[in-house]
Amino acid sequence: MVEYILFSSFIISFIVTFMVIPRWINVAYRIKLTGKDMNNLKTPEIPEMGGLTVVSGFIAGVLVYIAITTFYLNQNPELIFILAAIATCLTIMIIGMLDDILGWKIGLKKWQKPLLTAVAALPMMAVNAGEHEMVLPIIGLVDFGIIYPLLIIPFAIMGAANGYNMLAGLAGIEAGLGVIILSTLGFVAWATGNGWVAIIALCMIASLLAFLRYNWHPAKIFPGDSLTYTVGALIAVIAILGNMERIALILFLLYFLEFAIKARTRFKGECYGIPDKQGYLTSPKKVESLTHIIMKIKLRETQIVLLFFAFQFIISATALLIVF
Repeated sequence: MVEYILFSSFIISFIVTFMVIPRWINVAYRIKLTGKDMNNLKTPEIPEMGGLTVVSGFIAGVLVYIAITTFYLNQNPELIFILAAIATCLTIMIIGMLDDILGWKIGLKKWQKPLLTAVAALPMMAVNAGEHEMVLPIIGLVDFGIIYPLLIIPFAIMGAANGYNMLAGLAGIEAGLGVIILSTLGFVAWATGNGWVAIIALCMIASLLAFLRYNWHPAKIFPGDSLTYTVGALIAVIAILGNMERIALILFLLYFLEFAIKARTRFKGECYGIPDKQGYLTSPKKVESLTHIIMKIKLRETQIVLLFFAFQFIISATALLIVF
């Protein structure tokens, strides 16, 4: 039965996202909700706000899981936490959509983004999600009590959403890294007896895989902040619900490095490269991102993205070795 639910939720999430994307591409072109492909020498206009399509599929898959467990199995003790997770994702997607509509040059101010994304944590705070006790290095077991829902949850969701948004701008990198990170967390959740958390992760994985079909180079649609904020927040939500905070911190290693580099530019740096006629991307004179360090080697956009996937696979494998 568990396998049937997993399969149903995965398929629904994938199909809904896959079917919605072409229709959204047409709508985005019609209302001129597009952005320039900065890694293409011709800088074509590409539809933005792809996160809307991904979240549509994700929600559909999760609702299928809720329907099966509620009406067929007559049990769903985790329903309140699942609905809180959905509410957090929808709230933060709306914030990302606002940033996408305003455009990346205008957008929300740097100080506004952390505050608004922290607001998205309210549903998770309201249901007192997660375990208050955490094992810290050297210190050992610590019970955070009321501090956990009031401070740790909003800080985790705010940090993950904004951190995940930093390493972006190359075709497929946002969705691909999300698939790897969520697959790792989903596997740990399943292995530790939190199958319902694994299903939530699986629904987003399916939606991201469908999105990759259109976001891979040459990109036909861009994810936008509506996707990066949502996926980042969901990673934090899954880590909280599955008591996997420590492994989530390890999985975010690339984003911690990106944060350190972006901090040097007061978070004004971008991840784009300078394209040439052969399709290679070169780094600007001032290194503003991890992507620029990789661009010191003569590589095409897809090669750079695949290299980041390899880095994340190594990090994920290391995290699994540490946990198990």
